[in-house]
Amino acid sequence: MKRFGFLYSQVYDFDNLWLAARKAQKGKRFKSNCREFNLDLEKNLLALQAELKGKRYYPGPYRRFSIFEPKERIISAAPYRDRVVHHALVSVLEPIFDPAMIHDSYANRKGKGTHKAVDRFTQFCRKRRYVLKMDVKRYFPSVDHEILMAAVSRKIKDQDVLWLIRVILDSGKEKFEAGSLQYFSGDDLITPLVRKKGLPIGNLTSQFWANVYLDGFDHWVKEKLGCRFYLRYMDDLVVFDDSKSRLAEIRTAMIEFLAQLRLKVHLNKAQIRPMRQGVDWLGYRVFPDHRLIRKSNVRRFRKRIERLARAYSLYRIDLKEVHPSVMSWIGHVRHADSYNLRRKVFHAFPFRRGRAENEAVCCGVVRGTTNPGTRAQPIATTTPRTIATTIAASGLPALQLAGSDPAGPESGLSRRPGAPPLKPRSVPGLTSSSGSGQI
Repeated sequence: MKRFGFLYSQVYDFDNLWLAARKAQKGKRFKSNCREFNLDLEKNLLALQAELKGKRYYPGPYRRFSIFEPKERIISAAPYRDRVVHHALVSVLEPIFDPAMIHDSYANRKGKGTHKAVDRFTQFCRKRRYVLKMDVKRYFPSVDHEILMAAVSRKIKDQDVLWLIRVILDSGKEKFEAGSLQYFSGDDLITPLVRKKGLPIGNLTSQFWANVYLDGFDHWVKEKLGCRFYLRYMDDLVVFDDSKSRLAEIRTAMIEFLAQLRLKVHLNKAQIRPMRQGVDWLGYRVFPDHRLIRKSNVRRFRKRIERLARAYSLYRIDLKEVHPSVMSWIGHVRHADSYNLRRKVFHAFPFRRGRAENEAVCCGVVRGTTNPGTRAQPIATTTPRTIATTIAASGLPALQLAGSDPAGPESGLSRRPGAPPLKPRSVPGLTSSSGSGQI
């Protein structure tokens, strides 16, 4: 195997740092830490270059917080200047490692991604009857630094680059928590305590190294086990075959190999299923002939859009704040057979301005009831002040509010050609600006 050297000067090259800063600021240009760094960009990049060149660079403290979608995850946000270094390092290492990875690894790689992974899953499930689905338990916190450095060293011989990798790894290693110890064959009592492990979720380098860590496993599954229909998205693994007994043997072999990497799988989730029943994969329920959205995803979005509709009706937010959330969900669900689902959801929660007493009408929820799904009867007022905001005024194509068709071409709900237009709904007691009584 060819090993690469003389790479460190490419990492701290000013042009590389400048390009890294451009990548790091995407989507964050108006954040305070990014603005402060860019206020004197050249000076900050030169200072960073001097630290890297003199090997005096050390990462700053992480800002850690938790998210709960769908389960709790601890996210570690590195200081902005450190993110520039991460981009600079990955831009040098990625062209070395990525070409050697298997084709069917889809996480955090150029030209890959979630939807292409789901499309590939659909191709495989149409060719084989059964699927083995597995996922690694606490993958990012379990990555062993010694094993990772051995995998990196097989391709990189530049000691300065290896030093920088160790510095970044040590800055984000997992803190010891009661109950997080995992013992493997050959361990003594203190082995899990002395071995460094953990990648901070949120770093670009963590995503890259997570792929490198399992790259050898991917090749072993494809080449040694002979699993042609194998697919991986980060720590989610699937293998397709026509024989359940063959998949059972593969499952045992994979669990043993992952133990050599000091990784464990969720045994209750490592199941073999017939594809005709459908399998959950990356947010979808995939069948050989169609694809649905997971129910948990729909429930979360219903709660979110209900909150947004309520806030909009009370003038707390504008449509510009609603637009990203709605369009993001549409971009996800339109990759499934979800026309009727989208139509139902957007009919249930119309966005309409109104006074507090009209809140129940605007959100489709009866105020004061214990069941948030109860439908409300329209509230008639002597002086209704509901504003029927039109699509032209709002500039939001996904949310048509005044008797419009939420399945229009701009909404992502492509209707059948030649289908009759939807009839606008009448709301007693509320009138539009034209006085027709239709909203």
